[in-house]
Amino acid sequence: MSRIACVFPGQGSQAVGMLKELSETHPSVIETFSQASAVLGYDLWDLVQNNAEKLNETQVTQPALLTASVAIYRILAEQGIEPEYMAGHSLGEYSALVCSGVIAFEDAVKLVESRGKFMQQAVPAGAGAMYAIIGLDDEAIADICHQTAIATGDVVAPVNFNSPGQVVIAGETKAAEQAAAACKEAGAKRALPLSVSVPSHCELMRPAADQLDDALANITINEPSVKVVNNVDVAVESNPDTIRNALVRQLYCPVQWTKTIEFLAAEGIDTVIEIGPGKVLTGLGKRIANTVNYIAINTPDTLTAWQEA
Repeated sequence: MSRIACVFPGQGSQAVGMLKELSETHPSVIETFSQASAVLGYDLWDLVQNNAEKLNETQVTQPALLTASVAIYRILAEQGIEPEYMAGHSLGEYSALVCSGVIAFEDAVKLVESRGKFMQQAVPAGAGAMYAIIGLDDEAIADICHQTAIATGDVVAPVNFNSPGQVVIAGETKAAEQAAAACKEAGAKRALPLSVSVPSHCELMRPAADQLDDALANITINEPSVKVVNNVDVAVESNPDTIRNALVRQLYCPVQWTKTIEFLAAEGIDTVIEIGPGKVLTGLGKRIANTVNYIAINTPDTLTAWQEA
């Protein structure tokens, strides 16, 4: 019997036309999007299928990805999936919390739309940047960011520990650019600028975190039916206040994805199912713990393959 964990992707996994194929075999996908549309006040499904520019605006991306992940998980739940753990990468943590019964779907849709707005408002357009640093060890990257921050007086820090040899840094534009160049000089294979509108998970997000804290105060938090491993502490929490606090800190603290997958593997999980569009987390997972079997489910074919496995 497989020991399963479900993981949910964050921003960057969205694509125009996502879940179209799955919706043709499972009408419940459209129903889930209709639920979200009723909360948002616009037709989310139509936007996701037809409007690339809008889909990439963070306050739209976030509810769109959450809804896509929940729609897929609902299909798997009907088929009797029984995960022991859940985790989500950044925004994906909200998908995990919905699917484990911690936050009501409608509440989460509104909450992540607000989260996107808070993040966008926290830093003026062009004032922040993110770079993916490939092929340099974590400590070297952290040290370079620290030295750059001291030298410039600006914010720059490692913010996503995605897999061994892949770390994302974020901060104020010039400092991030300078740190990325220094990483290249120190031996990084690549330092790639990311096309994002917000420098997530660094100190620049403190104002957004304060607003998110206020918004979370009005949200009912239930005890999870499935254990959720959070991003900031790589810990499983069941206390509502502790869950809220971790979500607030998540905005300005790094995403510890490498440690999350290592934790799941150490707990004896042998199958990790990525639930959402794309297969970013599946690719990362293979580089973190190769003893685990990874599968991304988001099409009729991948669903059938899982059912028959």
